Amino acid sequence: MKVLIAMSGGVDSSVAALLMKEKGFECIGCTMRLYENDMIGKDLLDTCCSLENTEDARKVCERIGIPYEIYHFENDFIQKVIEPFVSCYERGATPNPCIECNRSLKFERLFEEMEKNGCDHIVTGHYARIDYSDDSKRFILKKALDPNKDQSYVLYSLTQYQLKHILFPLGGLSKDETRAIASRNGFVNASKHDSQDICFIPDGKYSDFLERYRKMKYPEGDFIDKNGNVLGRHRGYVCYTIGQRKGLGISAENPLYVTDIDPQNNIVTLGSNEDLFRTTLIADKINLITTDRIDSPLRVSAKIRYRQAEQPAVAEQLDEDHLRVIFETPQRAITKGQAVVLYDGDTVIGGGTICEIP
Repeated sequence: MKVLIAMSGGVDSSVAALLMKEKGFECIGCTMRLYENDMIGKDLLDTCCSLENTEDARKVCERIGIPYEIYHFENDFIQKVIEPFVSCYERGATPNPCIECNRSLKFERLFEEMEKNGCDHIVTGHYARIDYSDDSKRFILKKALDPNKDQSYVLYSLTQYQLKHILFPLGGLSKDETRAIASRNGFVNASKHDSQDICFIPDGKYSDFLERYRKMKYPEGDFIDKNGNVLGRHRGYVCYTIGQRKGLGISAENPLYVTDIDPQNNIVTLGSNEDLFRTTLIADKINLITTDRIDSPLRVSAKIRYRQAEQPAVAEQLDEDHLRVIFETPQRAITKGQAVVLYDGDTVIGGGTICEIP
């Protein structure tokens, strides 16, 4: 059986490649080239598209004896990840580009290359598991065994066809076990640190990236309180996200947080921490894995950001592309543009993009 292995140059995808080779699969390693230096406004030394990371992936492939390819997806990345990322901020929301990159590139464009190469599966270094349910006759996405590394949240958009043709060799391993395998096999990246930032904004300064990309300065506007009183001036509404406290530049007797962003009027509302709590959200762009449709209100565990623990909630499908999720207890800083993902124990039911907070 032949597999195409997505390799970033990091330790996870490298060990995934080794494990597949040891299991007797015919393997092809590949790296997705997503952007050039001028696109992100700095050199690529600290990014997944750096020469160092590409060379690390190539060296691992040479060491384990498999061919290696580089696929140039720069135009797709601009259209399907960068543009939606920038537009999301301009709508006053906060995007999750990793989810969109998985959806549009890793498990769409790379699938095209899989088929061109006559491969049976895509392999990645994600920490998650895929099972097949004889009862529902569906492929099921499950959390990784290591809760500290579980990445099922960013994979909720996978379709049944994709789940059928994806392999996650690391789903049953801990990070320490992965590094130990890499070290035993002399991989150059065995001790390489994990990337924590958005790959195309390695310095974390996303507002600077937006202005470089649009070649413009976003206009200043008013900070107001919930009663409409002007509190000061902001640097441009795209510089803020719901729940933000730092960097506001406003002196106040009590801590202030961003509670609302109004792009039409260029206004950012500030309030107390208590003003951030909500119980209900609406999500669109939904994808369900365990079922075609949620026919009646369903008790679930749900999370509204990657590092959050799931919270008890009830999910109800409103139409073909909208879910309503009501939490048992109010959740802090529910943010438009982020994903809500529904779980039943270790199993991912599905999820969507938060589009409204009533």
